[in-house]
Amino acid sequence: RCSSESGGDLVQTGGSLRLSCQASGFDVDMYDIGWFRQAPGKAREGVTCIRARYGVKLYAENVKDRFTIFSDSSGPSYNKTVFLQMNDLKPDDAGVYYCAVGAAWVPRGKILTASIDLWGKGTQVTVAS
Repeated sequence: RCSSESGGDLVQTGGSLRLSCQASGFDVDMYDIGWFRQAPGKAREGVTCIRARYGVKLYAENVKDRFTIFSDSSGPSYNKTVFLQMNDLKPDDAGVYYCAVGAAWVPRGKILTASIDLWGKGTQVTVAS
């Protein structure tokens, strides 16, 4: 199994980006998949996850109503993509965003925690103020 991210870029405050996590070798719909981010000098924090087989999406409080996670509904189930649509970006949203496959995703206020067993390599998001 592996996943790879893309879509990171430099945007202005208030701008939008769509990140992609391309899965390979596993069925996206059968796993809990989400996004973590890590700003310089800070711990990696969970932002959102999708539990497609249960119809559940979880968000950290400070991204709810601005970020949307979804997976594509077409194509082979073992090569689907999970997307993170990010709107109204703020400087605090900047960091390296990692696609993560794992379990036990739990919202804990401003972050999600989870037990991750597969990390992507990350994609850089920079938000200019």
